[in-house]
Amino acid sequence: MPYAAGVNNGTSALHCAMLALGIGAGDEVIVPANTYIASAWGVTYTGAVPMFVDCTADTWEIDPDKIEEKITDKTKAILGVHLYGQPFEFGRVKEIADRHGLFVVEDCAQAHGALYEGRMAGSLGELGCFSFYPGKNLYAFGEGGSVTCNKKEYFDTITTLKNQGCQVRYYHDVVGYNYRLEGLQGAVLSVSLKYLPEWTARRREIGKRYISEITNPRLTMQAHPANTDPVYHLFVITVADPDDFIAYMEEKGMECNKHYPVPCHLQKAYQNLGYQEGDCPNAEYLASHCVTLPLFPEMTDEEAAMVIEACNAYVEK
Repeated sequence: MPYAAGVNNGTSALHCAMLALGIGAGDEVIVPANTYIASAWGVTYTGAVPMFVDCTADTWEIDPDKIEEKITDKTKAILGVHLYGQPFEFGRVKEIADRHGLFVVEDCAQAHGALYEGRMAGSLGELGCFSFYPGKNLYAFGEGGSVTCNKKEYFDTITTLKNQGCQVRYYHDVVGYNYRLEGLQGAVLSVSLKYLPEWTARRREIGKRYISEITNPRLTMQAHPANTDPVYHLFVITVADPDDFIAYMEEKGMECNKHYPVPCHLQKAYQNLGYQEGDCPNAEYLASHCVTLPLFPEMTDEEAAMVIEACNAYVEK
């Protein structure tokens, strides 16, 4: 992508991307039910409505087979999320979008450096939205984000919106926002960026080791299609009793978490949309059974071996 606009966080990036496409009140945007809530916030902030679509049972990404049933004459875009650092099935999503005259926006908050058919996440759709929160693969000291795009008109719109609605100081062309990327965060990112290839290689090394060496049939892993190269922002598994597994791992001296315990369509904030349990069964299953294993670039081979050994020895109480 020839353009990248820095903003103050990933949520603002999503909001700006939607506004750049002219999305607003009365519009709808397709959003996966299995994602972090900020994916949906970027739509809601514009006044548009997120239309939640279930994920697949294996990749845990948005299910292309479920998208078209949610498309209406109000639909303007499809938001695909490269969840946990695993690229979604962009090719099929783009085919659907083109057939219906829709934009495809990428949520790349967890996918810095991830590849889909050899192309970088953030270079596939109309716009790509990144987060540089400290827990991300590429991070600042505090908050940060960016929007990538291939059209100068999008870039100009976003740089105006993020800067209180002005291109020239004190001359405000539109109602804008205080979404600027703070200078110190930009300085930290310029240094962090130099290490991203090294960090990504290490994440991939550990992730592939988990895939090959964790053999406990009680644990199910996310599928990684051959035409993708994930960056393992999170290494998520499913297990029958996640609370039991988390307690077991804690006894072994390892912290695990849940990403995410409630799917977007069942969040209280969206109860006005009328979704019910059973509407997105795969996303709901994941929310009830997901556990995130430790994985980070500084992890030693010995620490990775400890995780593998503990996973393979696990039996439900």
